[in-house]
Amino acid sequence: MEASHRIGLGYDAHPFAEGRVLVLGGVKIQYARGLSGHSDADVVCHAIADAILGAMAAGDIGRLFPDTDPKYKDISSLVLLSGVAELLKSKAGRILNLDAMVILEEPGVSPYFDEMKENIGRALGIDARTVSIKATRNEGMGFTGRGEGAAALAVALLEMASDDLN
Repeated sequence: MEASHRIGLGYDAHPFAEGRVLVLGGVKIQYARGLSGHSDADVVCHAIADAILGAMAAGDIGRLFPDTDPKYKDISSLVLLSGVAELLKSKAGRILNLDAMVILEEPGVSPYFDEMKENIGRALGIDARTVSIKATRNEGMGFTGRGEGAAALAVALLEMASDDLN
C-alpha cells in the first residue's frame, strides 16, 4: 500500500474573559484574563486539532468534542489533542509537521514556545521538534488587535497509510 501526504488547516478564536486562566499550547500564562470557552479555550491546541482532523477529512474539534457535552467542560485541550492523536493512529496516520501561529496583542508569549511545543508533542505522541509555534500581533486591527481575544492558525502535514480514510 502506498502512503499519501495530506495537509490540513485549522483556525480557532476565543474572546478574553475575566476570572479565567490564560492557557496557550497547554501552558498556563500569567495574565489578567483568560479565554472564554467550554473547555480551557486553548486556541493553539484547538487550531492544531482542527488542522490534523482536516487533513484526515474527519471533521472538526466541535464534532469530535462537542461543547454541548458536559464531560468536556473546562477540560484541558491537551487531552483533546490526545484524542485526536488516537483517531489518527487508528487510521494508520502520522504527523510529519505542525506549524501554528498565535495572534494576540498581549501578553507576549514567545518565552513559552518551547514549553508549548513540548506539551503539544507529548499530547500527540510526537517529537516536539516536529512542532513549530510562532506569534504575531494584529497591530491594533480587528478583535485581536483591540485586545478582545486571541486566535490561532495551524497547518498539519500528515502521512497516511492510504487515501482510504473511511
